[in-house]
Amino acid sequence: MPRPSIGKIHALLALSVCAMLTPPAASAQAEQRALVTSAALTFTSFVSDRDMNSLRQELSGAKAVMIAPEIAKASFIFGGAGGRAVVVAREPKSGKWVGPAFYTLATASVGVQAGVSVSEVVTLVMTDKGVNKLLSDSFNLGGDVGIAAGPVGAGSRSDLVADFVSFSRSQGVYVGLNLDGSVVSTADDWNRLYYGRPVHAPDILIRAEVHNRQANELLNLVANASSGK
Repeated sequence: MPRPSIGKIHALLALSVCAMLTPPAASAQAEQRALVTSAALTFTSFVSDRDMNSLRQELSGAKAVMIAPEIAKASFIFGGAGGRAVVVAREPKSGKWVGPAFYTLATASVGVQAGVSVSEVVTLVMTDKGVNKLLSDSFNLGGDVGIAAGPVGAGSRSDLVADFVSFSRSQGVYVGLNLDGSVVSTADDWNRLYYGRPVHAPDILIRAEVHNRQANELLNLVANASSGK
């Protein structure tokens, strides 16, 4: 049997070292970590958008924030749309932001978003009722809780009274994605992968039993934006 060359031995040793140095959890969390990173980018983009004045104003009173970096339409005329989202919540007593918890969002609505293939959405949860619904396995926007499209424009001000206030864009342009009738469901499989053990939305958003340092950037961004500084 031919002996392996020195080069092959070195390559095998390098691969072995890389395998030992790469945490298994980080590999298992790849999709979840990517979504959290995308959510941070989307949130930053929305907050810095001069047309999102109402979003910046309402953030100080928000009890939670749901961020969907990509809601893709299945059809350009008829059909549904869907995507994944993360939610961070504010602890009532300390004011500290915790999370994220992972969710899926599916809608059969077409409305004003007809012709839009992909949108990004930031939704503010303004009431205790809205937060409580986030703790359930699934709920219907517009049915179980009220949802309104947030006003957009440099001088816009929001006086909406709704459990959820949603802001959406496609390719940087406000599109007013109609989320009325959408179903939001917890993604416990993604929560388990991200935190390394079985965990549910109340454990993450209410009891704050788990934390992943990779989410620190997102949490800090939301904390700073909601503080009004």
